[in-house]
Amino acid sequence: MRKFPLLLLLIVVFSLRVSSQGLDNLYRLSNAKTRSISPENLTGEKGKGGMALPSKNAPLNTANASDAARDLGQGWKVNPFIIIKPGQTFTLAEISGSGAIQHIWMTPTGVWRYSILRIYWDDEKTPSVECPVGDFFGMAWNEYAPLTSLPVCVNPGSAFNSYWQMPFRKKCRITMENIHTEQMTLYYQVDYELRDVPSDEAYFHAQFRRANPDTSGDYVLVDNIQGKGQYVGTFLAVGVNNNGWWGEGEIKFFMDGDQQFPTICGTGTEDYFCGSYNFDRNGKYVPFCTPYSGLHQVIRPDNDYHTRQRFGMYRWHIVDPVRFDKDLRVTIQDLGWRSGGRYLKQQSDLSSVVYWYQTEPHQPFPALPGKDALEVY
Repeated sequence: MRKFPLLLLLIVVFSLRVSSQGLDNLYRLSNAKTRSISPENLTGEKGKGGMALPSKNAPLNTANASDAARDLGQGWKVNPFIIIKPGQTFTLAEISGSGAIQHIWMTPTGVWRYSILRIYWDDEKTPSVECPVGDFFGMAWNEYAPLTSLPVCVNPGSAFNSYWQMPFRKKCRITMENIHTEQMTLYYQVDYELRDVPSDEAYFHAQFRRANPDTSGDYVLVDNIQGKGQYVGTFLAVGVNNNGWWGEGEIKFFMDGDQQFPTICGTGTEDYFCGSYNFDRNGKYVPFCTPYSGLHQVIRPDNDYHTRQRFGMYRWHIVDPVRFDKDLRVTIQDLGWRSGGRYLKQQSDLSSVVYWYQTEPHQPFPALPGKDALEVY
């Protein structure tokens, strides 16, 4: 029993050392400049934080806690959040120059599927990141579940954190669109550094997809990636429409000209997400979170108004990125069991976010589903 805490400590230390900004290089000096954007400093400028005035005559979105701060004045948490109205797209951050996003924290209210996060690099016209905000942080189904991993953490209070490193050379623009019929409140912070970006640093991408129901049986996580890069992560949400075990499907990576057959073919869904045997112990699904993989969402019908079982799982390719030189397509089978020991081609409610780095320009993403097609029902 005494060996377990030591083993856990070794795992944590190893995880920190292999991360891009871990303990192994904190002692090294750098000429990078640290900056941060939040509602209290919307431009990230040096010496410009916490300047909002608690005045009812202040400009829109610059003093949202004006009433609470009326007795204390400037510098006392006057504008800690923004309000995004129905149909509005708000620019969370716009950064000029070269550098890298290091950390994003936010606590969006309302229906997470109806808040669309987009990130644009340099002068591109189409986003490199386009996802409902909940799914980007591994939260499908509009329900909170703790998630503790290296690049993504979701902490109590629905605090979304991303530690993906996101370099840019000319410009970065981050927006949030509210497609809901109700306004949303958003506390957020974007931490970044201004520095030179070497030529071998690729651009971060993330793409959302959904099929409800999946009628193909061979769900496309992503396709038409063209360029050189590496695939670094998968978030998959599964709403099961049938009885029995649902995760027999194999993941396939078609890279650099593969046609009918892939170069990489897994052995099952739970195997790819680093579990085994149905994620089952003693007849029950067992949620887990590790630095690189997890089954963090297990939603069971628990009252008259919940139906079906729903799951969310992640797999980060941090020490084993899937590298490609020209192109990449990734699929996963929607496969379960039926009577007689036969496979069942399922028709599940599948949604996903995939994460990768590549050279620009990227191919335009498929059109994001509309509000009704995004709805969890």
